[in-house]
Amino acid sequence: MQKIKFADSAQSTIGVEWEIALVDHETADLCSVAERVLCKLKDDAGISHEEEHPTIKPELLMNTVEVVTGVHHTVAEAAAELRENVRTLSEVTTPMGVDLYCAGSHPFAAPTSQPVTDKDRYANLIDRTQWWGRQMVIYGVHVHVGLNDREKALPITDGLINYQPHFQALSASSPYWGGEDTGYASQRALMFQQLPTAGIPFHFNTWSEYEAYVADMLYTGVIDDISEIRWDVRPVARLGTVEMRICDGMSSLEDISAITALTQCLVHDMSLSLEAGNKIPVMPDWYRVENKWRAARYGLDAIIILNAQGDEMLVTDHLRSEVKRLTPISEQLGCADELQGIIRLIERGAEYQLQREVFAASGGDFREIVRNNVSRMLTQAN
Repeated sequence: MQKIKFADSAQSTIGVEWEIALVDHETADLCSVAERVLCKLKDDAGISHEEEHPTIKPELLMNTVEVVTGVHHTVAEAAAELRENVRTLSEVTTPMGVDLYCAGSHPFAAPTSQPVTDKDRYANLIDRTQWWGRQMVIYGVHVHVGLNDREKALPITDGLINYQPHFQALSASSPYWGGEDTGYASQRALMFQQLPTAGIPFHFNTWSEYEAYVADMLYTGVIDDISEIRWDVRPVARLGTVEMRICDGMSSLEDISAITALTQCLVHDMSLSLEAGNKIPVMPDWYRVENKWRAARYGLDAIIILNAQGDEMLVTDHLRSEVKRLTPISEQLGCADELQGIIRLIERGAEYQLQREVFAASGGDFREIVRNNVSRMLTQAN
């Protein structure tokens, strides 16, 4: 069995990945021009077309780019880099008549008509997953947090899954799918888990158990590379991080900063707890599945299961108590204001709620949902 080396990483450093859709300025529909956009970005940066742009990457679909940061110690630093990268992207897309949009899904685009990026791994994914793979017109925000010890990776993966409904409810932004209201706050959450190695991670007691799982997946051809394990939370050994991948796409840097701060604070708190000799509670599988479904269905109105004993609480009430509990950690990490953004998000309402309000106010025009989102994305580039 091949050993998986966990890279050296400074504890609680962060990096953020922001998947952004490209939409036509006139029609508000998705437009598959990522390759053209990336070529122009490379030309402007003096980079060969054969190389990857350092901060703006291709994704599965040709209507999508991913904006990424480097490694940062504070949320403010990461947010500043995201803003600069989005500004750079917008300077290229605006003259093309292309707008930037980010939510968990596009409200009316036809999922199966979206061209796939010309890469072997994407072609293999679609070939294997067929109809489900062709449905993946979804966008998310991922947060990496550095860990200084490999032995923390799996317990903290379990720990973050305990907060899956919190992250899902806060970021839920995909109530519409193919021009239909699904009745869910996050259609993306349930759509993405249809891929064979996506969804809620398995629980492993030791790193060697995880290595054996990866070896089995490779041996049986389920995956060709460890990166094809696309769990909602996963250890990323090559970076020395744990990656939180639960969230729907978000159009607000303030909200992304709040989510990043919550992730960083939770991981740091769990790290300190492990160093003190404590164990991270592991929720029963059936509760983990139920919590994800409740948050995807009801969003900020979800009543979630808190522990193995089955105690329950409204997710927003628990978030308020957790923000209060984590405030000293946030002050230590320099993200106190960003963490308070969780409370501001709750009080303002989540994106799925705003989308439904815009749809109703417009008399049922899906394009207005996109245009409203685009207008907020524009402010991120200024």
